[in-house]
Amino acid sequence: MTRPSDVTRRRILNAAERLFAERGYDATSIRALVAKAGVNQAAINYHFGNKDGLYLEVLRDAFRTLTEHQLSHAQAAKAMSREQALEEFIRRQLWPLMSRDELSRHLRIFNWEAVRPTAVFRRLLSEEAAPFLSVAVDLIKRFLPNADQRTLAIAAVWLIGQCSVFVRNREQLAAPPLGLTLDESTVEALGRLITGWIIGGLRYAA
Repeated sequence: MTRPSDVTRRRILNAAERLFAERGYDATSIRALVAKAGVNQAAINYHFGNKDGLYLEVLRDAFRTLTEHQLSHAQAAKAMSREQALEEFIRRQLWPLMSRDELSRHLRIFNWEAVRPTAVFRRLLSEEAAPFLSVAVDLIKRFLPNADQRTLAIAAVWLIGQCSVFVRNREQLAAPPLGLTLDESTVEALGRLITGWIIGGLRYAA
């Protein structure tokens, strides 16, 4: 049975997610959060401590939603060839291109962070990013087995960036002048292209 306090907590999170996606962290006030969630400030303080605590939980939910499918597949990918594993990694990184609603809000929140990074976001990365980054590092290591840790880390960030530039700019890609139709066939084609380019780059680096 769901407790009333759990319902209130989820209502606050849902309202906060929408406001942070629309306005970013700086332009979202506690007053706006209270009004949107239909609660008083004491409820926010009780469940999250303060605005930073609430924002951290919104970021955590968004980050885990966007990475959980990649983490859950990491073990299975080890049984694939390195090329197959890379293609699957890329495909899973690009799937938010076809998302709507909740995932769209998550992406907008991270877009705000790209423009105006916050200390709360830096804290999130320090707490949550390691498992996801290790998946990318392990994949790179299969192509560059003799690389040192610094090179592997840089290459992992580069690998993730090849996909995130498309995901972050999804709305611009769909609008003129590009006007890309972000359906399954387009995303699959994009995934194949990126995979081929990355394999070429890694083979050159090796």
